[in-house]
Amino acid sequence: MQSRINRFLLAYALLVSTITGGALVTQAIGAQNKTAFDEIDVKRINVREEDGTLRMVISNTQRFPGIIVKSKEQPHPTRRTAGVLFFNEEGTENGGLIFDGSKKNGKVSSLGHLSFDRYEQDQVIQITQAEDEDSRFAAMIMTDRPDKPMDFAGMAKVTALPAGPEREKAMQALIEAGTFGAKTRVQVGRWRDRSSGLVLHDAAGKPRLQLEVTAEGAAAIKFLDETGKVVRTVTP
Repeated sequence: MQSRINRFLLAYALLVSTITGGALVTQAIGAQNKTAFDEIDVKRINVREEDGTLRMVISNTQRFPGIIVKSKEQPHPTRRTAGVLFFNEEGTENGGLIFDGSKKNGKVSSLGHLSFDRYEQDQVIQITQAEDEDSRFAAMIMTDRPDKPMDFAGMAKVTALPAGPEREKAMQALIEAGTFGAKTRVQVGRWRDRSSGLVLHDAAGKPRLQLEVTAEGAAAIKFLDETGKVVRTVTP
């Protein structure tokens, strides 16, 4: 009888040990998957899906990504900033938030820019502001982009060329190929001349209707022809 009691107690002790050990392992795994921080300093954070696909990057200037298309990266010809980049389910950039600002030699410069891109194209919606010396603007802009994917390699070659006729010719070739270009459709904002307004453009990107209030308070509605000439003005 005593032997059976001892075996029962031993089995019970083993069972309790197993359950307790399993609970501790489960807690340890949970702790590995979720960690809380009061404060963290980083230079770059990559947010990825379970399969490793990149979905978002938060980075300083030095570690900011180039152009990433379907998880393949190539250098960006002009972008030198800190911020956040968004990526679609295929690991291709489709928008972002960048910002900058400094005062050098007594001159102020500032930039803030939030944008979202067409599929494998450039930005079609942007909220942006820029300031330099005594001039500044802030606006929301909507843009049409080509139906074809952007030729990222071609753009890199063009922007690497020095400013001049050769570069302009190469840029025009990209536009004619239907892989690059922008047609502004809507602009609303505060402009560099201190006026505020709304400008509507046609499918060719030409302004056709303008609502304007000058810095002095003069309000007007202007109708424009395809050459940009004001053909009618309505005032109070």
